[in-house]
Formats: sequence, structure tokens, C-alpha cells
Amino acid sequence: MTNNTCFTRFHLCSALAVLACVVGSPNLASAESADAAPSDSPTVAIINDEGPVGLEKPSDPITMCGDVKLGENKSKLVAEPGQGVVAALKKLPYDQTKPLLSKQKFGDCKVELEFVIAGGSNSGVKLQSRYEIQLYDSHGKENPGGADCGGVYPHWSYHTGKPGFQYTDKGSPPAVNAALPAGEWQKLEITFRAPRFDESGKKTENARFELVMLNGKEVQRDFELESPTGTIDNPLKEVAEAPLFLQVDHGAVAFRNVTVTPLEK
Repeated sequence: MTNNTCFTRFHLCSALAVLACVVGSPNLASAESADAAPSDSPTVAIINDEGPVGLEKPSDPITMCGDVKLGENKSKLVAEPGQGVVAALKKLPYDQTKPLLSKQKFGDCKVELEFVIAGGSNSGVKLQSRYEIQLYDSHGKENPGGADCGGVYPHWSYHTGKPGFQYTDKGSPPAVNAALPAGEWQKLEITFRAPRFDESGKKTENARFELVMLNGKEVQRDFELESPTGTIDNPLKEVAEAPLFLQVDHGAVAFRNVTVTPLEK
């Protein structure tokens, strides 16, 4: 508001401001479905310059720092002083490391984040903790698959009677190999449409990755997800909203500038 010594204009502006607040009040807005995010929903910070502000408390092996670089052992990362980066500096034990989970649950949304992976490292970003875009050290690889960086991770099942697992499909390979070399910061943007359910809880529409951009290049568009990616032996039940999941137990990886913007249904 501009400074104005005119008494009449001051009161007119005040009245208009009050009217705007009343009209814009959520309590007086037209009725919407309870789970629909308004188009002006604020962006939610998950990791910012202050650290993991939107995450549940990370596991003890997770490091908070200001930056990372590749170590002499290229499969590890080295932390630099500061804050704003959340990292697993080496491959961590599965049974001692929880994923990074957002405090807030999300349905339709746009996720933006930056990440670094070490040599040979493997990570992933799971929308609703169920639908994974793979992060992998795939720079320079010809004909990348669904398990490479920017791919929709395939389904898999454990072998019967012997260790290990096998893929049961190919997932969705990235349209182009946009991965940068290990140790470099990369940018990932995901526009996600959550599954739909009727009043009885029956699913009426599958989830979708509407658009996935890796380092400014389109790697996925309008990919339908008939079920959660990964294991088919014991998949999580699909839901309307769930936390964002960042994988940190498959290799050295770091995240910064992670945000989620809810989208209008």
C-alpha cells in the first residue's frame, strides 16, 4: 500500500482491504471437495537453505551439510561445511536407514529438487511413497532403461527358492539420456496426478506421471501407473494422498532445494 496522507483515500483503501480479506477467506469460499488443493496453494519447502524443514526426522547415518563433492573413492561423497543439503555419504545399511519422508501428504503436485549421486550410485524419488522415478549414475549410457536415471522404475518379484529378484516388466525408459556425470548437481521436475477413488474407496483412475524433466530435458510424458512401482509381492495400497519419499539406502546421494507444489484437482 502506498503512503497517502489523504484521510478519505486511506479509509477507502482500508475498506477495500477488509473486503478482499472477507472475499478471500477459506471459510467463505465456494464448496470444494475436501481433498482438492486450491490453485493458489503455496509451495511447500521440504529441504531448503535452513535444512530438512519439511522432512520427518532423518536416520542417524544421514548427514546435514552445505555441499558435497566426490571423494577419492568415487562411490562416496564428501561433505562440506554449512547447511541446506541432506546426504547419505556412502551406501548405508538397509536395516539402519529410513527413507527421507515429507511431513505433509500430497495428491496432485509438482515436485522440484536438485540431487547429486556418486559413481555407481542408485537412488529414487517416490511420489506418494509408491511411484518411483529412478536416480542412477547413467551418464553416457546408450539405450537407458527404466532402471536408469529419469526412468519409471520397473516392477519386480523375488525369486522362488533362491536369493535375488527379477524384473517383471521394463518400467518406462527415459525418452533421452539427460543424466549428468556423477558428482554434479542435477535438476529433476515431476508433475504428478494422483489416483482417483469413488466414495466407496474403489479406484476409478490410475496415477500418472504427467511430465518429468531431467536437467531441462523431457524424459517422461503422460505415463500411466496401473500400480505402485517396484515390488509386486507386497505392494503398498494406493491412496489419495501420501508423503514424498526420497531413497537414501542404495548408494551415496545428496538432495537440496526440494519443494512440492500442490495442484488443483
